[in-house]
Amino acid sequence: MKNGDVSHGRRRFLVGATAAVGGVGIVGAAVPFVASWNPSAKAEAAGAPVTVNIEKIESGQQITVEWRGTPVWIIRRTTEMLDNIEKLSDQMKDPQSEADQQPTYANDVFRSINPEYAVLVGLCTHLGCVPSYRPEVAPSDLGEDWLGGLFCPCHGSRYDMAGRVYDAQPAPLNLVVPPHRYDDDMTLTLGLDPEVA
Repeated sequence: MKNGDVSHGRRRFLVGATAAVGGVGIVGAAVPFVASWNPSAKAEAAGAPVTVNIEKIESGQQITVEWRGTPVWIIRRTTEMLDNIEKLSDQMKDPQSEADQQPTYANDVFRSINPEYAVLVGLCTHLGCVPSYRPEVAPSDLGEDWLGGLFCPCHGSRYDMAGRVYDAQPAPLNLVVPPHRYDDDMTLTLGLDPEVA
């Protein structure tokens, strides 16, 4: 091969190798950049919205999501649970949720946008303990009148499946309903109000 001759095979190899190394470099630089778009742990603790896939929550199941450093429960209520909420109104301290414990769009007996789902801050309004999810009806330790709900083991406060506190309990208020919206049938976002059309 003479000095002026060019090996086309070698040239293609060098161009291809350079392009591959450059592509890896671009991806390597892009990954941290795209990751920076997600809210930091500090931003999430300060109240950044949190998106939750609710598609796999089974009927009668409760999941816990952290928002602003506190537990938020999402409960997929059964038809029986919804019927029991309406039956219990006369036993509640604030049955119409007149105290400012929920956004106006959740100001009904079910305290929710979609009655099938309860979205509640999981802290007792008495001293901030975490109540237990007790969906069973008439368990031996809670009595025959218990129609399912939330029970605080610290001082015995009882809440129904809408997070309304029973009358004559240590807890002074209903559980808080945080701001939330449904982005679609499978996605709920905590920390954002529904968009007004």
